[in-house]
Amino acid sequence: MDAISYERAPDAAAAIRSASQPGAVFIGGGTNLLDLMKGGIARPLKLVDITHIDGMERITPLPDGGLRIGALARNSDAANHAWVRERYPLLSQAFLAGASAQLRNMATVGGNLMQRTRCYYFYDAAFAQCNKRTPGSGCAALEGNNRIHAILGASTQCIATNPSDMSVALAALDAVVRVSGPRGERAIPFAEFHRLPGERPDLDTTLQAGELITSVDLPPPLFAEHSKYLKVRDRASYAFALVSVAAALQIEGGTVKTARIALGGVAHKPWRATETERMLTGQPLSRATLQSAAALAVREAKPYRENGFKVELAQRAIVRAVEQAGGVA
Repeated sequence: MDAISYERAPDAAAAIRSASQPGAVFIGGGTNLLDLMKGGIARPLKLVDITHIDGMERITPLPDGGLRIGALARNSDAANHAWVRERYPLLSQAFLAGASAQLRNMATVGGNLMQRTRCYYFYDAAFAQCNKRTPGSGCAALEGNNRIHAILGASTQCIATNPSDMSVALAALDAVVRVSGPRGERAIPFAEFHRLPGERPDLDTTLQAGELITSVDLPPPLFAEHSKYLKVRDRASYAFALVSVAAALQIEGGTVKTARIALGGVAHKPWRATETERMLTGQPLSRATLQSAAALAVREAKPYRENGFKVELAQRAIVRAVEQAGGVA
C-alpha cells in the first residue's frame, strides 16, 4: 500500500501552499478521487482536505444580479437552494440528474468540475493502452468498446467523454470558474475551463499547478422561464449520459430571442452547439427549424464502431429539449 499523508487546511492560502508540494492533491467530497485511488489510477502522496475552509460552501448573490456558488457547496444543497431552483432551474435539473442522492449529498461543486473523463480503459489499470494514464501508450478505445465515447472534439489520442451533468448546464449558462493559486486569483470563462484531448489527453482542465477552485459565478438569470435539461441514459437513475442536452431560451412573441444549447456525453468537455444557437435565434420553434438546427450540432461528428447511434440521438435530444424548454412539447 502506498503511504499517503493527510492535512486539513484551515484556509485557502494554507491549502494552496500545501497543494503546491509534489504529489499533493485537494480533496473535498472525494467521490471521484477515492474511486481513482482505489483503482490504482490516482496515486497522490498527500491529501489536502479543504472541507473546513470557512465560506466556500456558501451560495450568495452577486452585485450584478448573478449568483456565486461556493466550490464546497454540496451538489444536493445547490440543487435545492431556492435561488438556484427559481432563477437557474436548468442547473437544478442538471444537479438532480447526476449520480445518486447519496453521492449528491457528498459531492461538491468544485469536485464535480474536476471529475476525470469517462472511459472503460482509463478506469481499468489492467489495460496498458491509455494515453490519459500513460501518455504515448495508445488509446485502446479507438478499436475497442467505444459505445459511450466521444463523437465530437476527440483526437487520435483519446475519445473519452466528460461525465458531468452540472457542467453541461454551466456551459449553457456561460458560467465563470473562479480560482486562486500561487500566482493569485483569476476568473476562467466556462468554455475555457475544460480541455479537448488534442495531444495531451492527460490534462482535463486548464487549471495550473496548485490552483484551487473557490466558486462558480453565474451571470444574471435570463432563462428561468424557458429551460430544460434532458438526459438520455441506459437506465433511469445512477447512470452517465449517452447524450444530454441543456437548452435555455429567451422567447418573445413566439420567437427565440436568445438560445443556449450545450451537449453532454458527446465530447471530452461540455459541447456548446453555437451554430445551432445562431440558427434558432430569431426563429419560431417549428419542428422543421429545430431539426435543421440540431443537424448543425453534429455536422462535424466522427463516430466510431459502436457509438454511431449518438449522431441521431443527439439531434433528437436537442429537438426534444428545446421543444420542452419552449413549452411546445
